[in-house]
Amino acid sequence: QLQASGGGLVQAGGSLRLSCAASGFTFDDYAIGWFRQAPGKEREGVSCISSSDGSTYYADSVKGRFTISSDNAKNTVYLQMNSLKPEDTAVYYCAADLNMCSWYPLDYDYWGQGTQVTVSS
Repeated sequence: QLQASGGGLVQAGGSLRLSCAASGFTFDDYAIGWFRQAPGKEREGVSCISSSDGSTYYADSVKGRFTISSDNAKNTVYLQMNSLKPEDTAVYYCAADLNMCSWYPLDYDYWGQGTQVTVSS
């Protein structure tokens, strides 16, 4: 089970930190991705961290603004979001993939419930 939290309402230029906590399995065996879905749009990959070597990946739209990290002792992955823009507004989901990081939602085995991020202009 995955539990995403940390969303909220923030002004453009502000920051939020999302958390993704796992229970029932350990992150050591999984890649953890963050996705987001805005109203009327498809779910898109934002970032991913590979448990095998710690490699991180970012969508071009968030590169340089978002940072993904993991605390395996706490079984938690974080997404630090800085310089937020109104176009970052979406429901953010974390997901676990047993194999490797992927930008395709169907590749992921477990999903959290989502947390709303709203950025006002």
